[in-house]
Amino acid sequence: MEIDIIIDSLTNCLVDSLTGEELDTEYRLVKQTITKSDAKKLKDEGWKFDWSIPHSNGYEIYQLFLKDDDHVQGMIAFKHYRDQLYTHVDIVEAAPENIGKYGKYKGVGAHLFAIACKHSWDAGNEGYVQFTAKTDLIEHYENTLNAHLLDWHTLYIDSYGASDLIHKYFKEQ
Repeated sequence: MEIDIIIDSLTNCLVDSLTGEELDTEYRLVKQTITKSDAKKLKDEGWKFDWSIPHSNGYEIYQLFLKDDDHVQGMIAFKHYRDQLYTHVDIVEAAPENIGKYGKYKGVGAHLFAIACKHSWDAGNEGYVQFTAKTDLIEHYENTLNAHLLDWHTLYIDSYGASDLIHKYFKEQ
């Protein structure tokens, strides 16, 4: 799947677009399989991707929340390739209300990539994360996530870039 999330800013957490207030976050693994029916409901709510597909292909899905709030701010699907020492990101998506210039919260996209980098590091992949980007966003990911081009639209975040994202979003690391 081609990634097309805009990294609106690198923040220390999520930032309320109207007030500038920084808000603490937490994230959780989606333990229950997202069914086609669940995915349709998400589409009806404005989500772009069919979130049942990554689960059926063995990807873990994590949801990002504001601390002590159960409203999903974004989701990411990834799986580890330990024999090849990287983590592959399949889908990254901000909640519909966080998309674009007038999105409610800034920092969702970068925070989701930080989650993938952290899990890559924890899995023994030294933070390496690979993803396929839409062609018109390659330069954007190179500039905002310090990603590197592997082939015509496959990018990766190396240990240095992963470390930067992890330290930005996970203060205890």
